[in-house]
Amino acid sequence: MALIRKTHTTPSDGNNRRLPRDRQGLLRQLEDEAADIRRWAALDLAAFPDAAEEICARLEQETQTSVREAMFTTLIEIGGNAVVNGLIPLLRSEDAALRNSAVEALQQLPDAVSPYMATMLEDPDPDYRIFAVNVLANLRHPQTPAWLVQVVAHDRDFNVCASAVDVLAEVGTPEAIPALNALPERFSDEPFMQFCVQAAIRRIQGHDG
Repeated sequence: MALIRKTHTTPSDGNNRRLPRDRQGLLRQLEDEAADIRRWAALDLAAFPDAAEEICARLEQETQTSVREAMFTTLIEIGGNAVVNGLIPLLRSEDAALRNSAVEALQQLPDAVSPYMATMLEDPDPDYRIFAVNVLANLRHPQTPAWLVQVVAHDRDFNVCASAVDVLAEVGTPEAIPALNALPERFSDEPFMQFCVQAAIRRIQGHDG
C-alpha cells in the first residue's frame, strides 16, 4: 500500500464538505455509512493532531481500504508519540493488511519510533519481534544497524534472527560481521542459517567497497 502525504487544500465533493469540518464533526464522520465521507473526514483530521488517538482506535473497525489509507496518511502527517502508541499494538493484529500498513507507517516515523524499538525487540512474542524487525527494514534511523546487531547477538528464535540477517544484508555495516559470524554456531542444527549469514556478509562487504 502506498502511503502518500496529502495537502488538504484540494476541495472534495461539495456535499461532503458541507458537513461540519470541526474536530468533533470529523470524528463523527469517521463512523458514517458512506466510505467517501469517512475518507475525507480522515484526511481533514490532519488539521487536528490531538485526534490521533481516536483515529488509531478506528483503524481496526474500518474495512474500506481507501479509508484506511486516508487514516494512515493523516497519522503519518501528524506523527509523534500518540501516533506511535496507537500503531504499535496493531503489530499484533490478525489482519495482515492492517498489520502491514502499520509497519509501513511506523517506518516513516523514525524519530518517534526510536524510543520504543529496544522494548519492541525484547517482546516475549517472536512473531511480534519479527514485525519489529520488519519496521527496521526501512526505518531511516542511524541506530538501525545497531538494533539489528543486538537481535542477531541475543535473540534465541531462529526466525527472528533470520529476519534480522536479511535486513542486515541491506542496511548492515562491517561492524555487524562479528555478530553474524557467531550466529551459525548458535543455530548449528539449522544449515540454512549459515547460507543466510554468508550471503549477508558478502552483501555488506560489497556495499563497503
